[in-house]
Amino acid sequence: MSNHSLPQTPMSERERKKFLRGAIFLMATSSIGPAFLTQTSLFTQQFMASFAFAIVASIIIDIGAQLNIWRVISVSGLRGQEIAGKVLPGLGIFVAILMVFGGFAFNIGNVAGAGLGINVLFGLPVEVGAIITAVMAIVIFLVRNAMRVVDWVMQVLGIIMIVMVGYVMFSTSPPLQEVLVKAVLPDNFNALLLPIVTLVGGTVGGYISFAGGHRLIDAGVVGKENVGFVSRAANYGILTTGVMRVFLFLAVLGVVTLGYTLDEGNPAATVFQVALGDIGYKMFGIVLFAAAISSVIGCAYTSISFLRSFHPFFEKYNSAIIAVFIAISTVIFVFIGRPVALLVIAGALNALILPVVLTTILIASRKKSIVGDYRHPSWLIVFGIIAIIVTIGAGYISFGALLELWTG
Repeated sequence: MSNHSLPQTPMSERERKKFLRGAIFLMATSSIGPAFLTQTSLFTQQFMASFAFAIVASIIIDIGAQLNIWRVISVSGLRGQEIAGKVLPGLGIFVAILMVFGGFAFNIGNVAGAGLGINVLFGLPVEVGAIITAVMAIVIFLVRNAMRVVDWVMQVLGIIMIVMVGYVMFSTSPPLQEVLVKAVLPDNFNALLLPIVTLVGGTVGGYISFAGGHRLIDAGVVGKENVGFVSRAANYGILTTGVMRVFLFLAVLGVVTLGYTLDEGNPAATVFQVALGDIGYKMFGIVLFAAAISSVIGCAYTSISFLRSFHPFFEKYNSAIIAVFIAISTVIFVFIGRPVALLVIAGALNALILPVVLTTILIASRKKSIVGDYRHPSWLIVFGIIAIIVTIGAGYISFGALLELWTG
């Protein structure tokens, strides 16, 4: 179904802003999960101020990927799997299977992270915390006007994370002048390629790229007339994630510059505890829980959205299917734990799926049967090609890790 067959309902400026914020925070909070906190902390300890270069580069590449995906999705009025199916018959089903499997595997990690956050705050077993998180997330999706509740919850959680991490950042007094220099002139450019592709995969890999775009479609924000609005949403989403990453990076840098070594098992917790003592450790629990439950919600919503176009059953029982998705993820974590093999395989698929889908999006942007008379800017296509090259590198690295797992 193309965008011109969708019913266009006039939307007030207030409603547009509300949906803009909803899409922004759905994408941003989906990408700020437990892995986000760990990766940023460990890379900062390894590369110190030079890690600023990787952060800036990843944000630029992220914007290129998101702008292409969000624009074409919104103009066409089609979800990612529908566009893929129109570009190449059968590709939509392939993309949907990978997205659901990858999202499912990562949701196990998100549930585990939320359980750990509750453990830090209240001392409850991690498994009990995971079950509490799952129940909270499921209730959100089963209430009336679920997506409005999701929009509100994601905004609150996103603001909590940014404010708390920002407070810790100012408490650690990072070397800002050195950071500004290293953001342009890093010490070891080649060594930073791995962090760059890891950050890109973590912030726009797999289902995350489509979280905000699919939310805008559900809100009816489609058509060529909304291109400017959609572009702002994509940029703000990446910048929101970028602000969080910069705040966390500077907080970690301030701590490691003082000579502290981060705990390998929970590096971000060390930062909060060094900066603010026991209160800081509790704040870390809040940030970890907020990051994890927001990722559980975003992951579940976006993963299941890839099934909605295949049969009316998925559309009719969308909220119930999301609830089952969350419940199964939690049961697997509680009874099996975090299966390393599953997570690594999902990581490899996550890194591979973005270049496949982004290539499909770029092809679709030139097909009138998909985008009508909309003309996709050439500079965005170049931007998208750069993102594809980088994410192919991410896929190669992920499969290297996969091979290590099986041979090690």
